[in-house]
This record gives sequence, structure tokens and C-alpha cells, in this order.
Amino acid sequence: MPLHTNSAVIRDGGRADLDAVLSLLDGAVAWLEAQGRTGQWGSVPFSSDIARREQITEFLDRHVVRIAELDGLAVGVCTLAEEPPGYVAPARERELYMHLLVTAREVRGMGVGAMLCTDALAQARRREIGLLRVDCYAGDDRALVRHYEHLGFIAFTSFSVEREGLAPWPGQVFEMRTKGSEAETHVA
Repeated sequence: MPLHTNSAVIRDGGRADLDAVLSLLDGAVAWLEAQGRTGQWGSVPFSSDIARREQITEFLDRHVVRIAELDGLAVGVCTLAEEPPGYVAPARERELYMHLLVTAREVRGMGVGAMLCTDALAQARRREIGLLRVDCYAGDDRALVRHYEHLGFIAFTSFSVEREGLAPWPGQVFEMRTKGSEAETHVA
């Protein structure tokens, strides 16, 4: 059943949403690049990078995909799976992991990302999973780290991904308990 907040709707998605998801990612890359913040995703649009297109296609094929729409247009996406990406150690319990969360720059500040996070928490609860995790880019001014903390996630562990010919990519893993009235940290 779709989740309605104001005039936005969250629905299930899949491979048919590939172009919309790539457009959201391309918009985020362009916005970050315009600010001189290429550390997170670089400056090459996802739609023109074969490896990234394949990664997003795999997410859409293998993950739970939730699309936020406003007036019939995709303005956000979240993909969820019960396993973390390869660069993050699995939790010692069953978990739901947000692999991708991106919103259109045009709806920045309207709560679409928060709405997708709330929906991810609801998806975990429906599956009787007690832990929701996500990671993000922790470089530059750490604005994204503060954003996830503002959404109620608790910083769990930091990590670094080595990249050939590039500086290491700094990351931060966050978590939120799905049961109880407050988020709790996960004890490893």
C-alpha cells in the first residue's frame, strides 16, 4: 500500500524505474559537482558509466525498491536488502540495509529523504527485522553524516574504501533499532 505524505507517494519500484533512478543520481552528481564536492560520487554521470549502470540495474533487480513520487514524477529512491554492501561487515543479527537513498534536488528540504527513511523503517518492521542500517560518504564537511544523525540514525562505525588511482573513500555506517520508541545502538 502506498504511503502518502502531503502529495507525495511511495510505491514499489523495479527495473522499469532505471531511467528515473539514473536521472536522480545524475542530478545529485551535477549538484555535488557544482558545489565542488566530487569526493562522494565524482563528476561522471551514473547514466554514462557502464559499471554504475550495471550496479543500479542489479539493485533494481535484487533489492526492495521504494520510489517516492510527487505529481507522478520520481523524486526519490531507496533500495533495501538483508545484506550490507561488501565493504561493510554484516551485523550479528538479521538486518535491513539501505544501499541507495537519493532524492531530486528540486525537492530538497521537503522531507522526501526522511519519508523514504521512515518507509525503510516500516519495511524492516513488516519483515520483523530489528535493525536498519545505512552508510554514507563521510568526507568533506561531513554534512551527510549530520543529516543522517538528524534523521535519528546513530553512528556505529567508520570505514574507508580503497580505490585504484583515487584517494580512499571515507564512510560512516549508521543504524537504527526498529523496535521500541527510540533508536538504540547495535552492540557488535
